[in-house]
Amino acid sequence: MSSLPQYSVVVPAAGIGKRMRADCPKQYLHIAGKTIIEHTLTNLLGHSQVKRVIVVLHAKDKSFAELPIASHPKVEVVEGGQERCDSVLAGLNYLPEDEDWVLVHDAARPCLAKSDLTALLQLATQGSSGGILATPVRDTMKRAVALKMNDQHFINYTESRENLWHALTPQFFNCVTLRRALNAATKENVQITDEASAMEHLGEKVILVEGRASNIKITQPEDLLLAEFYLTQQQKE
Repeated sequence: MSSLPQYSVVVPAAGIGKRMRADCPKQYLHIAGKTIIEHTLTNLLGHSQVKRVIVVLHAKDKSFAELPIASHPKVEVVEGGQERCDSVLAGLNYLPEDEDWVLVHDAARPCLAKSDLTALLQLATQGSSGGILATPVRDTMKRAVALKMNDQHFINYTESRENLWHALTPQFFNCVTLRRALNAATKENVQITDEASAMEHLGEKVILVEGRASNIKITQPEDLLLAEFYLTQQQKE
């Protein structure tokens, strides 16, 4: 047993992954011999500071229970909601009231490096409200004009990439504060795309912890080969 503090992870997995153009939710597609979600959960459970993983599933999900990892003693399941925010809240509300800090990680990010997770967890000892893994933007960024002609987008202008970052997961926050932020965003009908945006809306300062660019989220069919490559490299390491 690790002497370091341990934390719970909420993994929202109630989506259906329309952009993958697959016959099943993307987390159940196979790469490197396992489903994506199995790789993701195995990665999390292999870290000494993870004490439990709360998997938030669609009410009609029948696939997860058939996976061997579903019977892992540190894996627990709750029913999710219509939006990501609803699912994350369901996971948070399942946790004990005295839970201090919590991680939220995408089910479709199977390539998280343990060293990145360790660096993120250090925020709990720094007196902050939390932070996220992220990578600096390296490519030239173009803002497209809204008008489409012949189903084409046109460049409006070039954005400065200075101080621009790609948000990743896990995202790591004080549990009480995150719950309050998500409830406020839901009540006020604020559009949020991740937990950090809810915290920002609440006025909290969110720290960026630089992580590896290999921590990709599988959203397109071509991401599968790239994720398999990264997983193979990690196994070699």
